[in-house]
Amino acid sequence: MRINCPHCGPRDSAEYTYYGDASRVRPSLTDTGVEHWHAYVHERNNVKGPMQEFWHHLHGCRQWLVVTRNTATHEIGAVRFAKSPVSDTAGA
Repeated sequence: MRINCPHCGPRDSAEYTYYGDASRVRPSLTDTGVEHWHAYVHERNNVKGPMQEFWHHLHGCRQWLVVTRNTATHEIGAVRFAKSPVSDTAGA
């Protein structure tokens, strides 16, 4: 699988570390509801199809990326820097 880093260009996925679902929303620090924190920490969706994921370009520019990847086919749809606005995307 090749990921097109917006900084370094296309690179093999071996240069990256996968860090999971990028669409999850962390509960507020003032939220003391155990059920909200339990869901955030332990419950995961098993998505089949396009999913936004965090990847760290560990052996390259060391940037955090949000990669839209089809979990069934591993096809990369878009890649952007994690600190970029959602509308700022680069093709695979």
